[in-house]
Amino acid sequence: MTHIDAADARLRMSAGAGGLTRAEVAERTARGEVNDVPVRSSRSLGEIVRANVFTRFNAIIGVLWLVMLFVAPIQDSFFGFVILANTGIGILQEWRAKQTLDSLAVIGEVRPTVRRDGVSTEVRTSEIVLGDLIEIGPGDRVVVDGECVEADGLEIDESLLTGEADPVVKAPGDHVMSGSFVVAGGGAFRATKVGREAYAAQLAEEASRFTLVHSELRSGISTILKYVTWMMLPTAVGLVISQLVAERHALKDSVARTVGGIVPMVPEGLVLLTSVAFAIGVIRLGRKQCLVQELPAIEGLARVDTVCLDKTGTLTEGGMDVTELRALDGYDEDYVRRVLGALGESDPRPNASLRAIIDAYPDSEEWRCVESLPFSSVRKYSGARFSEGDGETSAWLLGAPDVLLPAGDPALAETERLNEQGLRVLLLARAARDDLDAPDVTAEASPAALVVLEQRLRPDAADTLRYFADQDVRAKVISGDNAVSVGAVAAKLGLDGTAVDARRLPAERQEMAHALDGATVFGRVTPQQKREMVGALQSNGHTVAMTGDGVNDVLALKDADIGVSMGSGSEATRAVAQIVLLDNSFATLPSVVAEGRRVIGNITRVASLFLVKTVYSVLLAVLVVCWGVQYPFLPRHLTLLSTLTIGVPAFFLALAPNKERARPHFVRRVMRYAVPGGLVAGVATFVMYLVARHHYTGAGSLEAETSAATLTLFLISMWVLAIIARPYTWWRVALVVSMGVAFVCVLVVPALQTFFALRLVGLTMPWTAVAVSAVAAVALEFLWKWVDRRFPA
Repeated sequence: MTHIDAADARLRMSAGAGGLTRAEVAERTARGEVNDVPVRSSRSLGEIVRANVFTRFNAIIGVLWLVMLFVAPIQDSFFGFVILANTGIGILQEWRAKQTLDSLAVIGEVRPTVRRDGVSTEVRTSEIVLGDLIEIGPGDRVVVDGECVEADGLEIDESLLTGEADPVVKAPGDHVMSGSFVVAGGGAFRATKVGREAYAAQLAEEASRFTLVHSELRSGISTILKYVTWMMLPTAVGLVISQLVAERHALKDSVARTVGGIVPMVPEGLVLLTSVAFAIGVIRLGRKQCLVQELPAIEGLARVDTVCLDKTGTLTEGGMDVTELRALDGYDEDYVRRVLGALGESDPRPNASLRAIIDAYPDSEEWRCVESLPFSSVRKYSGARFSEGDGETSAWLLGAPDVLLPAGDPALAETERLNEQGLRVLLLARAARDDLDAPDVTAEASPAALVVLEQRLRPDAADTLRYFADQDVRAKVISGDNAVSVGAVAAKLGLDGTAVDARRLPAERQEMAHALDGATVFGRVTPQQKREMVGALQSNGHTVAMTGDGVNDVLALKDADIGVSMGSGSEATRAVAQIVLLDNSFATLPSVVAEGRRVIGNITRVASLFLVKTVYSVLLAVLVVCWGVQYPFLPRHLTLLSTLTIGVPAFFLALAPNKERARPHFVRRVMRYAVPGGLVAGVATFVMYLVARHHYTGAGSLEAETSAATLTLFLISMWVLAIIARPYTWWRVALVVSMGVAFVCVLVVPALQTFFALRLVGLTMPWTAVAVSAVAAVALEFLWKWVDRRFPA
């Protein structure tokens, strides 16, 4: 016998019906046969530090900062402190997010049920040992690889592993793979692979990791930095040559002027501001008990235009109440109550409907369950066969009336009427045959009673739906229940629209997409159909978010652009969703949408400020090289301008409320304003600089020329800020005015004049600068409107 065979035989002998003993668990833990793979919800502190320190941005600015520390006064090196701020905020942001996400992940942690010493006990996933007997039921995830030992109608969805949507029926001896989910029935399996050997070790870590995957905002900024890097190298060479050769300046002064021309090309403030915005977003959502498993989900949800809602657990609470029992075809109501009580007792893992029946009708001890058929969302019914205690046996089915009854049955008309009132109706039917697994078991079933249930509406659902309507986000209710019933529930919540039976939807994707656009409520949707409906909406250009809490929502959640699960939902949904609402409050979702829109909308708005500076800096450097003149600015001048016209205003504008839905093509949308704005600012400033060079002569002329150029660039930049700040509110006006007052203080306070090397000389050139700026402002207004017409967003 090989080593593997011996180990397998040992597992078979030890994991009997009662599971492992405590002694065996301790022994295997000591041997290291434990599922101890660490599953982190975020990166380690070391990884966080490395990711934030070693960036393209830090490399560019860091080198220039070190150069300036050696060749110029400290006031010319202020730009370098942005590295410290950006890196520090980035590390602090992700570290605080890590702590929040780690603490929230503990709340939503999987706790599988294992059988030890004959007793079922919940343990942490990391406490499972090789050979443990693990019990599973509907919605549970298989956390380690194993072999099925017990099966009672056990159906497992392996779609996340194989891509096959149909559930697989498992029998004792069959292999079960970690990462799959129980769709129906129950059972137990013995763990044969734990730790890093189990596929779950990779799947679970990937599902819950705090990842910075694709983000259009981050990738757009990275693209801009890449192009800036390419432009900087030839520009730097040209500036060095022009400052050393053409103007014959000292090396240190030439280097300082060169760096002064290069640094503004890098939108360092935009990188910093993005870090701040994401930091605030993550912390705000964490405090609202919203677990963001993938950070770009915040950005993604901001771009959503269609939200697909599962009725049960999202619009309605999990609990239900039996409001009425109607016996049919002469069945005695007391007898029907006994049948319902026995059906409730026959299912060890009842769903919400069956739990309501259990609460209403206690079990009769005389009845004994011989065979049970757990509820399946595909079948739409459950069943059981009983020995009634008097020698009689009977088989019963409980499920959707329109599935169990033939078309035209009188009971369906009554069911339809009740559905229109928003009530849920189940049919109790007696099966004519004992083989419950037979596909035609419903063919000759005789109706015995209608069980009327009322679902509890979530108190916050109506307000949330109104919020989505106000934000131009369309809501689609997709449910496995009767379409009329779902439509009635939606109507109670103020959601108008046609209710459609999904069984009548066209199979072809484009036709389905057209049908989905024309309706709001869809009933009798199968799990596979939910997935197809999400795909159809996406094929029609929609960005789709899917919410749900049941295992039948897993495929749709996985395929949607953003999957949102309730914290009390099945482990299956929590594992594949990007966002988990751990407080089970549907009302939290608008907060996520609002946060994403605030971050993306505001960053897109203020990015134009930063990139105008990049464009005019490149243009000024090129013009200086072509004309062979001295670069007009020192780093301290551009630091002052950037702070007053970009940095401080952008910070406040980025934190302002913004409900606009995020749109794609970030780089194109911001550059369509930045390029004309930067060209106007650069040309106007350089023209003013050349005029000042001809006007001023003698000692101190360079400082006067620089001051005139700085005034021009400040006024133009302020006009760009005034355009970006629209529409005006009192605080936006106050913000713009305060920045202008701050610049005036620099010009009139002697100490600040000396510190920033700024001094306006005479009246001619300052007023000429104002005139040039006014012409540039008119040009900006014209170009801004022309761009809106010529290149609409």
